[in-house]
Amino acid sequence: MFISEEIFLAGGCLWGVQEFVRHLPGVLNTQAGRANGCSQSLDSEYDGYAECVRTTFDPDQVKVTQLIDYFFEIIDPYSLNQQGPDIGEKYRTGIYSKDEHHLIFAREFIRLRPDANKIVVEVVPLTHFISSDSMHQDRLTRFPGDKCHIPKNILHKYKS
Repeated sequence: MFISEEIFLAGGCLWGVQEFVRHLPGVLNTQAGRANGCSQSLDSEYDGYAECVRTTFDPDQVKVTQLIDYFFEIIDPYSLNQQGPDIGEKYRTGIYSKDEHHLIFAREFIRLRPDANKIVVEVVPLTHFISSDSMHQDRLTRFPGDKCHIPKNILHKYKS
């Protein structure tokens, strides 16, 4: 019986993160949204949410640590509340999950890096997720000319 898993990746503006992640081996589906805020809607200015991408994947095709390794290709893990030109708490980097094993793998991945003491990527349980509206879903697939903080050569590195 096939069982997929979910992890939520926050790496600045969600448009680029979703476009990059959607093409990774083993990724089955992505959904742009916000994680770990304190409101029930996005009517207010984010209320503590981080822009993120819900990533559904096949653990037989890609392991959590591989996804995190890919993720580190597109983020500046030393930058607090900023990725590229996007500044603010909603652009913080983070790895969120309801599966404690995913968080353990993420923490261990970071701990084993030689630069671990400089990394500011948040690794915490997912407490809440709100899907972005349709204008933000698959934005760079639909509008490839839109701005993105991730260079195009990296953005489509795994596109087949």
